[in-house]
Amino acid sequence: MLTRREMMAGAAGVCVAASGWDGARAEGPKPKTKVTFEVPRGACDCHVHVIGDPEKYPMFSGRNYTPPPATADELLALQKTLGLDRVVVVTPSTYGIDNSATLDAIKQLGRERARGVVVVDPSLSADQLAAMAKAGVSGIRVNLEQAGVFDPAAAAKRLQTGFELAKAHNWHVQIYSRPAVIGAVASELQSAPVPLVFDHFGGADSAAGVQQPGFDTVVSLVKSGRAYAKLSGSYRASKQAPDYPDVLPLAKALLEANPDRLVWGSDWPHPDSVVTPNRKATDTAPYYPLDDGHLLSLLGTWVPDAGTRRKILVDNPARLYGF
Repeated sequence: MLTRREMMAGAAGVCVAASGWDGARAEGPKPKTKVTFEVPRGACDCHVHVIGDPEKYPMFSGRNYTPPPATADELLALQKTLGLDRVVVVTPSTYGIDNSATLDAIKQLGRERARGVVVVDPSLSADQLAAMAKAGVSGIRVNLEQAGVFDPAAAAKRLQTGFELAKAHNWHVQIYSRPAVIGAVASELQSAPVPLVFDHFGGADSAAGVQQPGFDTVVSLVKSGRAYAKLSGSYRASKQAPDYPDVLPLAKALLEANPDRLVWGSDWPHPDSVVTPNRKATDTAPYYPLDDGHLLSLLGTWVPDAGTRRKILVDNPARLYGF
């Protein structure tokens, strides 16, 4: 069975420089199979990215990779195909603190369907943050690592800044990191004055299992109700495509901890953000060719009970994002 890296090996040769993007060829991945369970009305995909035309939405010069465009129109088509009614658009690291593409996507999709999670810092004015809240933003994304390097003091400072900004606007703080780092800042997270959300199973490595350092902190915070965890990005946690069976223990641990604090996300359009020696940051990194119909169907494997799936797809996102 091919790993995700092997799947992408054949695509590596078609990487093009960002300045040479050909809009006719660049499209986000599309679902190929039908979802294997009945998707309830009001279901939400809680983690996607929208990447706009680089001429209109220039990327952060310090980015590690360059994804091709994946538009709000494509996202809406994906939603309709999967039977989803709501979506949360997350600003990717490639835009730095420029949230224009995310905010425009929310506007295009409409407040009834879309919410946003943005990347901000103290340089933004109170008026700018208030405008984001009015536009549909409900959370701040905080990255506790820079280029894979963890600095406890810097992480604690970023968290405190995020907490202050989020509290002022009744937002949550979404954390992009890995369990060992989360465990290292457990005291700061336990005393957070706002709700927390962990990306992608808390950044766990499925090969390391539920005993990996720091995953107990993720589970504990979910169990206490202080944090939500996203059942998302299986292909980031596991190399056992396409069913990622080694992710199941992670999902079960979180389900047993607190099904009222779990949400699901596709991570569409599945950006390949891995830094490699053979690809410059300005080279276009093709998306992983994943089947979102199959990814959503995996939730049915992890959560066979329809009532619990409804919590994860409808009730919990409605509470967290204010739908």
